[in-house]
Amino acid sequence: MKKRIIIYQVFTRLFGNKNTTRKEWGTIADNGVGKMNDIQSAQLRQIRQLGITYVWYTGVIRHATCTDYSRYGIPRQHPEVVKGLAGSPYSITDYYDIDPDLAVSVPDRMREFEELVERTHQNGLKVIIDFVPNHVAREYKSICHPEGVRDLGQDDDKGKHFDAQNNFYYCPGESLDLSAVNTPVAQQLGLPPYEETPAKCTGNDRFDSHPQQNDWYETVKLNYGVDYTDAGGRSYHYDPVPDTWKKMTDILLFWASKGINGFRCDMAEMVPHEFWKYATDKVKERYPNIIFIGEVYDTAQYRMYVASGFDYLYDKVGMYDCLRGVTCHQRPASAITREWQLTDDIADHMLYFLENHDEQRIGSYFFAGDGMKGIPALIVAALLKQNPIMIYAGQEFGEKGMDHEGFSGCDGRTTIFDYWTVSSIYHGYWDRSRLTPDEHRIETLYQKILRIAGHEKAVFEGQTFDLMYVNGYSDHFSPHAQYAFMRKCDDDVLFVVANFGDTEAKCQVAIPDHAFDFLQLPERPVEAVDMLTGETQCLNLKRNGLLPADVPPYSGRIYKFKIMSEANEYVLNVHNKDEFPPAHTAEHLLNQLMHRMFGCQRSNNAHIERRKSKISYILDHKPSRKEEKAIEDEMNRLIQLDMPVTYEFVDRNHIPEGIDVNRLPEDAGDTIRLVRIGDYDVCPCLGKHVRTTSQIGRFVLLGTNWDEETHSFRIRYKVVQ
Repeated sequence: MKKRIIIYQVFTRLFGNKNTTRKEWGTIADNGVGKMNDIQSAQLRQIRQLGITYVWYTGVIRHATCTDYSRYGIPRQHPEVVKGLAGSPYSITDYYDIDPDLAVSVPDRMREFEELVERTHQNGLKVIIDFVPNHVAREYKSICHPEGVRDLGQDDDKGKHFDAQNNFYYCPGESLDLSAVNTPVAQQLGLPPYEETPAKCTGNDRFDSHPQQNDWYETVKLNYGVDYTDAGGRSYHYDPVPDTWKKMTDILLFWASKGINGFRCDMAEMVPHEFWKYATDKVKERYPNIIFIGEVYDTAQYRMYVASGFDYLYDKVGMYDCLRGVTCHQRPASAITREWQLTDDIADHMLYFLENHDEQRIGSYFFAGDGMKGIPALIVAALLKQNPIMIYAGQEFGEKGMDHEGFSGCDGRTTIFDYWTVSSIYHGYWDRSRLTPDEHRIETLYQKILRIAGHEKAVFEGQTFDLMYVNGYSDHFSPHAQYAFMRKCDDDVLFVVANFGDTEAKCQVAIPDHAFDFLQLPERPVEAVDMLTGETQCLNLKRNGLLPADVPPYSGRIYKFKIMSEANEYVLNVHNKDEFPPAHTAEHLLNQLMHRMFGCQRSNNAHIERRKSKISYILDHKPSRKEEKAIEDEMNRLIQLDMPVTYEFVDRNHIPEGIDVNRLPEDAGDTIRLVRIGDYDVCPCLGKHVRTTSQIGRFVLLGTNWDEETHSFRIRYKVVQ
């Protein structure tokens, strides 16, 4: 079955950091640093539960830093050519090494990386790392390259500005001039100025010796055989194959051999596409399943880079900029249509995202000021097409990115230059009791939407029909604030309306005659369920008719229905219980806990009430007092983990492995609602539940009874709010 690619970007240095000092311009001793070993199975399972399929570990290759690791044989870097104390992860100092900041044991840093890759795979996730092909740190020196590998620049003729077999560009007879660059760390330490003669040309295509403050002054440009300052303009020297091509391809093959599943290629468009064809062919010949993601901003070059071997490209200038503009009410929602149409011929190659390490956080005051305002954009990005989508760690909690970290400053971005702890990530993965109700709400919505994106065949394989061309301004629809479309595969149809507005939208969405022909829809009533809320609604499918959708502000409706079934067959099985939600959610936790502790089946004899609940299990022995105490203690530990409680709607014929539906009523419909509690439990159920386990309260075991003849163990409990 085709798998939807959903990427979770982890800035590795920040992700696992639990030091809460957060001192501006703090050193590693002040503020601490996250390690690869901090990302264990518990965190990886939580990431997977979000609906993620790939983790992009950003900043794992050794880069320039002000932190001294010379006692381990790692060369020191001059602070004048390092941005921030921690340094930029895109200023690589050794392509064959792992960043020592990330290791618990610096000498074992490569082994710790290999274990992280293996651990990630064991938890059902694939691994992406950065490949930075355009530039390296000014003081690049590999100490970990394989035997026989010549280092970058080692054989360069430094007396030439350009030579096709040089790895760098030079300014012969000139020294590097950093007088226009403000380097506060170097100034504070009172160090002698950094010296570089001859000056190497700067990474952002600056071919003189005088980089400015806003240049990538800490990096040097790699030479792929392009003479950028030839007398007649650019000239290209690809025969014989440039030395840089060979060395960089060998680096790709080195990391591919570590078992990674993909490369995110930094500033891919600043490297000639001829190199990418050469390199991707060689890598994919040996590792055919590896993927290449290119950071390309020039839309005119998209198709050329796809043809050169890239599986996916950032759609920043197109869809990202559009969704940001719509979210901020600077562009109409109807503008989304034009953006997907511009890349429709390569739609499956476009990577959608709303945040990454370069962009401002949705919740920042430079963007929307509230992570909830990004939900409609997420619905569109995740559900409109089949292509990959990317989430930046902390985005799912509404991270604001408004910290004053140091070099980064308060700019609405999460720093990539400083030692820091991101509060929302720390709370979300290590101290969930401190998540706010709004953060819980955003996380739950992300989990629901991303699971729909990954699990619904209508999304990852289906056709798209954009409804905007027949829905102009009216009393019941605003194309400035609402965006509507349909997805279909086989028998399943999704009808989606995203509301970017700040008030509830009582929409009547026109469904044109062409939609019925294109999607092969019947004309008849259907029962639809909103996959975000579980609410059901009758939709009357009629050519050129209207479908109702009352959409909350900054949210959406994702209605699912079937077209081949009789109308009443899609209704969820009737549920007559009126449980107390905290006690009912506790029942689910207890069922899973008893199964794990005693190997028993879930209870089929339970009376769940507000004041006192009773539940029975068939066990192989009578639990001891110690075991009874362990049940109570473990229940309260699980409750305090504050796991999200979410719903998923699945077809009876597509029940996930390991879920028992034998206890459902015989007259249960074809659509089953699964209730998930974090990654701890999943069970078919239609009852009422709390949003997160912390809302259960305290679990109190009131007493037990044991029937020796039937081996029935009855538990009486209550939850105290």
